[in-house]
Amino acid sequence: MALSASSHVTGAWLEGDDPGERKFVRIGDLLLENGEVLADVTICYQSWGTLNVARDNAILVNHALTGWSDVSGWWPSMVGPGLPFDTDKYFILCPNVIGGCQGSTGPSSLAPDGKRYGSRFPTITIRDMVAAEVAFSDAIGVEKYRLAVGPSLGGMRSLEWAAQLPERIGAICTIGSSAVATGDQIGTAAIQIRAIKTDPYYYGGDYYDREHGPREGLGIARRIAHLTYRTEAEMDLRFGRQLQGDETGRYAVESYLDHQAQKLANRFDANTYIVLTEAMNSHDIGRDRGGVVAALAAITVPTVVVSIDTDRLFPPRLQAEIAELVPTAAALATISSPFGHDGFLVEVEAVGEVIRHALTLG
Repeated sequence: MALSASSHVTGAWLEGDDPGERKFVRIGDLLLENGEVLADVTICYQSWGTLNVARDNAILVNHALTGWSDVSGWWPSMVGPGLPFDTDKYFILCPNVIGGCQGSTGPSSLAPDGKRYGSRFPTITIRDMVAAEVAFSDAIGVEKYRLAVGPSLGGMRSLEWAAQLPERIGAICTIGSSAVATGDQIGTAAIQIRAIKTDPYYYGGDYYDREHGPREGLGIARRIAHLTYRTEAEMDLRFGRQLQGDETGRYAVESYLDHQAQKLANRFDANTYIVLTEAMNSHDIGRDRGGVVAALAAITVPTVVVSIDTDRLFPPRLQAEIAELVPTAAALATISSPFGHDGFLVEVEAVGEVIRHALTLG
């Protein structure tokens, strides 16, 4: 019988919950970069379209930090007939990353001993995520993707695919991402992690069988992160010093951030937030490859790089570095948006046009 957890504990999808459109595939044991083995791994995924007879029309969509397998849910107007991920032409796949909380093996999953991993879940890296995606691809019979595309964390994974497995990728498109995590990103992320770990209901990561979990800590982390996802100009234009208009005395921007925090706590898991954030902090395409310059110079697949001009979490200089150093960089597309890093979610027409171009290269 599947264990259950209160919504006061985690927003993760748990065994026994309605799977919806989720599909599941077991990829066996996964050897991690640190030498540990993650046992009997399950990958949750969703798909759209049909794999053709030649098996050459598959697209791998790599979701961002708090994304999940339902691309149509977090990236609206991108998947469907005639849309950038055209289901009449392509077979679109989006697996939930390992360490995730929406069906793939992560901290909220049941370990082989029948208890939830919690604090026992191992440290993982971007390369571990890619290793799991490779095993997943093998399991469902996809030998090569026409395109690997993703924003933010997803862009890191797309870049790793190009560095590790050029023979299995026709092209990549990395959006609002980087070749290496910066000190500024790591510093901001570290504060978010601290907020979760100091929540009195965190219990060292073993909160799943408790009455309450670290919702407040996760909410604070989300508030901090959301400010890095948007822009100073947008926040001031939308909210300024406006009060909420009720008896709380809160500023309107506080109410907005409270809403964002509650939404995430209702669908996400605090441990997963930590695990994936730490993986992003460890991201370095040049690790054990002679440095960033050498690693990017060795990439041979067509590479499309997308920058958002107001992105303060992944500023445009980071995408310019990739475009400059990858010899097969086909384009550096700069999208103008008032929404900062979240512009990849909002400016779907502009992003869609870039993806259509990238698909011609694979």
